[in-house]
Amino acid sequence: MQDQIFAIAVDGPAGAGKSTIARLVAERLGFIYVDTGAMYRAIALFCLQRGIQPEDETEVCTAITEAHINIRHQNGTQRVLLNGEDVSGQIRTEEVGNTASTISAYPAVRTHLLDLQRELAAKSSVIMDGRDIGTCVLPNAQAKVFLTASPKVRAMRRYKELKEKGEMCNLQEIEQDIIERDQRDMNRAAAPLKKAEDAVLVDGSDMSIDQVVSAIIEVAKGCGLLVKSSVWR
Repeated sequence: MQDQIFAIAVDGPAGAGKSTIARLVAERLGFIYVDTGAMYRAIALFCLQRGIQPEDETEVCTAITEAHINIRHQNGTQRVLLNGEDVSGQIRTEEVGNTASTISAYPAVRTHLLDLQRELAAKSSVIMDGRDIGTCVLPNAQAKVFLTASPKVRAMRRYKELKEKGEMCNLQEIEQDIIERDQRDMNRAAAPLKKAEDAVLVDGSDMSIDQVVSAIIEVAKGCGLLVKSSVWR
């Protein structure tokens, strides 16, 4: 839809709705959606499958040389491939998510995925979400958003999602996991979670999904994105 290549960077804490929102914005604008968190989850799954303890940085960083992550888009849906196998459904467990939070702090893991992420953004207009997109991965993105919500709201969203899947879960434990993950992400040495200086803060705690989507598109328009009327539906 766009004559120019335009990048929208969406950062924020776990459970803020980044993936859902970014996917919808991509659909509206005809952009490629890149879920970088899914890439880290694929690395986490790789380690878990091999019995590697996520706290063992040396073993993790040695093993990932054998983990080849690729992104494929089929019918507008992102599929994550780990050594040629589609693992899109296997990477969405709590165990994988917590493991990804731990190993994503390792510089070697981040370097392993950085080139692929930047390559995707160089080829097409993208909206990319993660923890350090605006600060590290795409520092020159034309539009940057820091999407957040309160830990309580994020925990409730995750609780409902797990209950709908029929999984046993505890709301208080989920909220505590989110708080602890926030602390790990914000305090890690490599590319910590933080709002880029030129990012716009969007707090979705009391906003509907459509309101957040519209807010992000408005941010992008304010940063120079030319939106054709035909993308609105």
